[in-house]
Amino acid sequence: LFLQMKFDKEGNTTYFEKKKTELYQELGLQARDLRFQHVMSIATRSNRIIMRMEFLKAVITPEFLLILDYRNLSLEHWLLNELASQLAGEGQLVTYSLPFEFRAIEAILQYWISKLQGRLNTLQPQILETLEALVDPKLLSVDRSKLHILLQNGKSLSELETDVKVFKETILEILDEEEVIEELCLSKWTDPQVFEESTSGIDHAEEMELLLENYYRQAEDLLNEARELRVLIDDSESIIFINLDSHRNVMMRLNLQLTMGTFSVSLFGLIGVAFGMNLESSLEEDPRIFWLMTGIMFLGSGLIWRRLLSFLGRHLDPPLPPQVPAVLKKSHPGAAGRVEIKTNLKGETFGLSRSTLPNQ
Repeated sequence: LFLQMKFDKEGNTTYFEKKKTELYQELGLQARDLRFQHVMSIATRSNRIIMRMEFLKAVITPEFLLILDYRNLSLEHWLLNELASQLAGEGQLVTYSLPFEFRAIEAILQYWISKLQGRLNTLQPQILETLEALVDPKLLSVDRSKLHILLQNGKSLSELETDVKVFKETILEILDEEEVIEELCLSKWTDPQVFEESTSGIDHAEEMELLLENYYRQAEDLLNEARELRVLIDDSESIIFINLDSHRNVMMRLNLQLTMGTFSVSLFGLIGVAFGMNLESSLEEDPRIFWLMTGIMFLGSGLIWRRLLSFLGRHLDPPLPPQVPAVLKKSHPGAAGRVEIKTNLKGETFGLSRSTLPNQ
């Protein structure tokens, strides 16, 4: 049995259950047309429009709108509180002056694009708040709970991008086929008055095309916002890795400096080891030897440590930019209009512009 909700032109709503065989025979459709598929598609069969928006499945005729298997919490709320008034002319639709199928199609497309926009509006502040907490350069480590939240939000953002792309492609397939756009205008082939209007200059197919293009542009804008958010996540991840690498390098350099200091002290500590072997010599009789040896150990350890730090600085600090040759600082005499190369190239990485090189 199919649980169905039926809306007529005046917004009246009826609920009923019907077998699948009875339903497709009554609508003049095939059994495959009412097959439940979690895909997005808009097709015409026997002067009927069949719209599938994942869990939203609808059949549109010139007289009524039929929603199949509407047992979904968010969908049921929209059906009961908004759709009926929209079809009756009390909403924000722009197709009230056009036949009923225009209002039905616009109401469904408006619901779906608003649902996608709502998902993005929910994800965006969460992602921005998480990124702001993660890219702080003062942090020496990354909060794993924040990374877990960012991973979940990134996955939800990828699913949203996929849904928006499918929505765009579905509309684009219709916009590329003029015959399909003509078939979507159901009243043009059943209502003589509408047919006369179409022949007298009111092109309903053009109105349908403009309607679909409007929601195609909205989907394109929504996808651009999602892409910008994706780029922001990727850039923030790069900043996080740079900060972590910077802190890791500082710790490694500090560890290396301490290791060199320990090596320096241990090297000259051998003198103290030699005097502590309980072997007699004439040196221990002189009271000045203790202070002399102690001074030599501290002085030698300090000199070796400073030497090692100097060696470390020469090999780890970034090199200075190369000097600009003196030949490039002069402009050729007698060449009017040629551009002189400036000497402040240290801030650029050999950044000669394309407009300068030909003039040289």
